[in-house]
Amino acid sequence: MAQKMNGESEEKKPDYVVDLEAAYGPPSEEGFGSAVFLETVSKDGDLEGLARKYYEHFVGDKWQEWGEETWMAPWKEVYARKAGTKHNVVKELKGIDDDSAAISIPMFLEGNENADAAVEALAAAYDDPAVTDFRVYTIGDGEAMSGVLLAGERENGEATFLVFLMD
Repeated sequence: MAQKMNGESEEKKPDYVVDLEAAYGPPSEEGFGSAVFLETVSKDGDLEGLARKYYEHFVGDKWQEWGEETWMAPWKEVYARKAGTKHNVVKELKGIDDDSAAISIPMFLEGNENADAAVEALAAAYDDPAVTDFRVYTIGDGEAMSGVLLAGERENGEATFLVFLMD
């Protein structure tokens, strides 16, 4: 069920990914807005490394043009779900105490044309009991563009990344 970046064939996506893409957009190299990526990883995969890979892919050509140091300057893990924490992605996002994230999260949650469906899709993707790892990172260019990247991994190895980047 991996989303391929190199034009390889793609297996059927899980319903929660289809719904997340309907709310936030399919995989993209637009470098602006939002996009969802799915990859199946080996047990205990490098979730942060994969998050960085999809962040770079999303930014597209601008990654090379402006340089990795520009795009990685604001990169910071601002939330990691602790074992035993009740899964409630909206509450977790709203509870993040970081100035950069505090700018992006309200737009991310409430700026969607169909905010209720978007919140339902977020919950299906990241609140499921099968989610074993959930993290949030701040992203941007250190200047005008800022956003968040959500990364979640499930017991079956499905890793879901949601990139949100605005100016």
